[in-house]
Amino acid sequence: MTPDQKDWLGYLFAALAGALVPLAFSPFYIWPAMVLSTGTLFFLLDKAGSKKIAALRGLCFGIGMFGTGVSWVYVSINQFGDAPAPLAALLTGLFVIALAAAFVMPLAWLFGYLKADRQTWQKVLLFTGLWILFEWSRSWFLTGFPWLLAGYTLLDTPFSGIAPVTGVYGLSLLIVSAAAVLIAIIREPKSKANYAVAAVVCILGVTSTFLKDSDWTTPADIRPISFSAIQGNISQDLKWKPSHLENTIRTLTNLSADQWSKDLILWPENSIPAFPQRLPELIKALEEQAESTDTALIIGAPWYDNGPYYNSLFGLGKAKGEYFKQKLVPFGEFVPLESALRGIIAFFDLPMSSFSRGSAEQTGLTAKEQLLAAYICYEIVYPDFAAEQAREKDFLLTVSNDTWFGSSIGPEQHFQMVRMRSLETGRYQLRATNDGITALIGPKGEVIRTLPRYQQGVLEGELPAMTGITPFMQFGSWPILILALLLIFPSLVRERL
Repeated sequence: MTPDQKDWLGYLFAALAGALVPLAFSPFYIWPAMVLSTGTLFFLLDKAGSKKIAALRGLCFGIGMFGTGVSWVYVSINQFGDAPAPLAALLTGLFVIALAAAFVMPLAWLFGYLKADRQTWQKVLLFTGLWILFEWSRSWFLTGFPWLLAGYTLLDTPFSGIAPVTGVYGLSLLIVSAAAVLIAIIREPKSKANYAVAAVVCILGVTSTFLKDSDWTTPADIRPISFSAIQGNISQDLKWKPSHLENTIRTLTNLSADQWSKDLILWPENSIPAFPQRLPELIKALEEQAESTDTALIIGAPWYDNGPYYNSLFGLGKAKGEYFKQKLVPFGEFVPLESALRGIIAFFDLPMSSFSRGSAEQTGLTAKEQLLAAYICYEIVYPDFAAEQAREKDFLLTVSNDTWFGSSIGPEQHFQMVRMRSLETGRYQLRATNDGITALIGPKGEVIRTLPRYQQGVLEGELPAMTGITPFMQFGSWPILILALLLIFPSLVRERL
C-alpha cells in the first residue's frame, strides 16, 4: 500500500469515526460509541506521519461528527428559512466545515506537533487535555456553539456523579481519557506507564459512581409551588403570520383556562408572537386574571424597550420582573455582518432576527416570591453561564421553541443538555416548549414527567425549591481547565519524562 493510499484510508476512517459520534447522544444513548469514536481518532492522529496529515484527519473527523450531529441545521434553513434544498445543503455544509476547521483541525494539528518523541502515556494525557480545551473553546469562540460535548453521553450512566463537581467537561475528560488509554494498552500491553494512567482513569470512574448518590443541595423549607406548563404546538409556518395571532392567543388561553388554581402558569418562548406593548387589552386581562387567582403567569414574547428588541420572559400577577435573553442564536436572533447579508436570501431575514443581547446585570424574575434562574432556548447549553445564573436561585426555568428543528434529532440533543444543567446545579427545572419536549426535571437530571411531542397539552405538577450550591456552581469549569493544561504540560517540556 502506497503512502498516498494510507493517507486516504486515514481520512476515510477519521470521517467514519466522527460520523459515529451522534449515536452516543440522545435519542440513541449508545455511549460506548463515543469511546470507539474518540479512541479511533487518537489512534489515527498518533499514527499520522506529519502535522499536516494529522490536521487533515482531524478535519475529516470533525466533518463526520458535525455533519451527522448537527444535520438538523439543514431543516431550519430549508424548511423554515425558505432556502432551496441545494442552497440549504451548501450552507449547512459550510457551517459543518467551519466547525470542523475551527475546533477539531487545530486540536489535531497541535497533537501532531507536540506528540513527537513522546511516550504513549504522555500522548494520552496530551490528547485528553487538548480535547477538553477545544470543547471549552466552543462555549465562547464567536459567541459559542457548545453542542456535542462528549460528557453529555455519560448523563444516564453510573459515571454521571462527578457532574455537580466538575461540570460536563469533567465527564468529557473521563470518557475521552478512557478511550485513549484503552487504545494505548491495546498497542503497548506491556507498558507499566499506560497501566498507571489507566488506574488513575479507573479511580476517577469509580469515584464518580460513588458520588452519584451524593446530595449537594437540599430541599428548601418552603412549600413547593404547583405549576402548569403550556405546550401550544403552534406550527412554525403559522406562528409569525399576523393573520394567525388571534388563533395562537386563543389556543394558549384555552389551554390555560382550567389552570388558574395553580401557583405558576408558564407559556413557552415567544408564545405571544407580538410585542406585548401592542396588545394592551390582552395583557391587562391576563394580569387581572392572574391577580384574582393569586397566580404567577410567565410569558415568553419579543419585547420592545425604547429602541432595542429583546427575546424576553415577563411576569404577570404573582410573577414579577422581566428577563431578556443574553445568549443569542446567530442568524436566528441576530445576523452577523448584517449590512452585507440582509436581503440576500430569506434565511437572513427570518422573523425576529434583530434581537439585542440582554444585560448581564438583570434583576430577573420571581414567582410567588421564589427566585428562579431563567433561560431562553439556546442559553441552557452554556454550562458556566447556566451555573452562574443558578446561584442563590430556588429552581431553574427554561422556555424554548424547538419547532425550528422540525422532526430531527436536534430537540432530543437539546433536551439532554437541559437535563445536564439540573444535575450540575442540583436544582429542579421546569421546561416549557412550543411542541416538545416540555418536562419537569429533578436535581439529578432525571425526567420526572413530560408531555408527548407534537401535541397540545398541559404539564402539571409541583416544583420544589432547593438550597445550597454544588462545587461546579462555586468554581465553574476552571479546575477542569487547569487540569487540562497540566495534562498537556508533559508534552511541552523538552526532556522526556
